[in-house]
Amino acid sequence: MTGPTKMGGMRRLRRLPASLLLGGLLTALVVGAALLSLVWTPFPAEQVRVVARLRPPGPVHWLGTDHFGRDVLSMILVGARNSLAVGAAAVALGALLGVPLGLAASAWGRWGDEAVARLGDLLFAFPAVLTAILLTAALGAGAVNVVLALGLFNAAVFARVARGAALAVWRRDFVRAALALGRGPLSVTLVHVLPNIAGVVIVQGTVLFAVAVLNEAALSYLGLGIQPPSPSWGKMLGDAQTFLFTSPLQAIFPGAAIAVTVLGLNLLGDGLRDALDPRHRSTGLL
Repeated sequence: MTGPTKMGGMRRLRRLPASLLLGGLLTALVVGAALLSLVWTPFPAEQVRVVARLRPPGPVHWLGTDHFGRDVLSMILVGARNSLAVGAAAVALGALLGVPLGLAASAWGRWGDEAVARLGDLLFAFPAVLTAILLTAALGAGAVNVVLALGLFNAAVFARVARGAALAVWRRDFVRAALALGRGPLSVTLVHVLPNIAGVVIVQGTVLFAVAVLNEAALSYLGLGIQPPSPSWGKMLGDAQTFLFTSPLQAIFPGAAIAVTVLGLNLLGDGLRDALDPRHRSTGLL
């Protein structure tokens, strides 16, 4: 790399929002842990060894063991994979359902817009956790029902965000010019509107990813999310509350994992917002 090229790359890096860099670093750390669990964990995450129960961190079990003798580090790594999988699936489902609805509402006009808005109000009337509780009561606990409940709630958010952003694009001169040239609403939506709201949708997806991870942990804590023996950070917190005074590290480690993941995704979302839209550039706490 030549000197001027290297200096230009450094200047571009310094111009990136600090929240984007820090959020990307924390998110990459969690994603790396999830990917690592696919090929290696210190011990099988579901292996029960009662003789090794409640051991403190040491050279064999780096983060100690839980009340069943399972290795906490192995459970944290596999729990990262499970949490990210549920969060990604919930965000993907919400985007696949909500973005087309929001785009359709902006293109259809008054009646279509009103119908989508009222559908969004109906979904917002039932928070994601409450929807998950209702679904699990009817269909049984499990990750699939959690993804379905979180996805439906995310769909309402994506629809509202996509609709608002798309309405602003429809007022732009280049869109009016495309309509004047005879392009239909579908063509204008796919060629002009969707690319111009992609940044907004990506930022919203990052924020909803953090919310989905947090809600999955809450539902697993209540016993409604990922079911044993598959590890889950929320379930680890629920199990640790019994031993909070005798072995507090059992609660600290999964709680820290949840905090780092949610913080990283929120910072990443803030940084992407600032990078994609300089008008919203933060005043810089970081």
